[in-house]
Amino acid sequence: MVEQVTDIEKYLRKIDHIIRKEGRLILNDFNITVPQFTALQILINDGNMTIGKLSQKTALAYSTITDLIDRMEKSELVIRKKDDKDKRVVRIEVLPKGFEILEKVLERRREFLKSKLNDFSTEEKEMLNKVLRRLYDVMNQ
Repeated sequence: MVEQVTDIEKYLRKIDHIIRKEGRLILNDFNITVPQFTALQILINDGNMTIGKLSQKTALAYSTITDLIDRMEKSELVIRKKDDKDKRVVRIEVLPKGFEILEKVLERRREFLKSKLNDFSTEEKEMLNKVLRRLYDVMNQ
């Protein structure tokens, strides 16, 4: 049992490394950094938020996120907007270019994974999907 867990952890780590490495190459093609991509994902999935909230979600310092958002604004990925209800609050909103880049990057990542799964049977892909989803659900409780 311990050996199985050791192997599972090792292969998950190795797969994660390969996906991250390929992901960085894809991001380079779109002139976006890993932290910018992460921030875009969080903002798109969780909705507009303050720099403080984004700082918490990324586990990066407030000043780091401020600099990151400055660069993302210059690239026209996001914009700072005053909150409708409280003008003292500034929220980060994703611009159309940010949505477009995120979708293009994710599509390229899916294409990469699809190419690696080419030799898997339909049953193997279904089983892999089922097992990974189950593992995610258990870990996310």
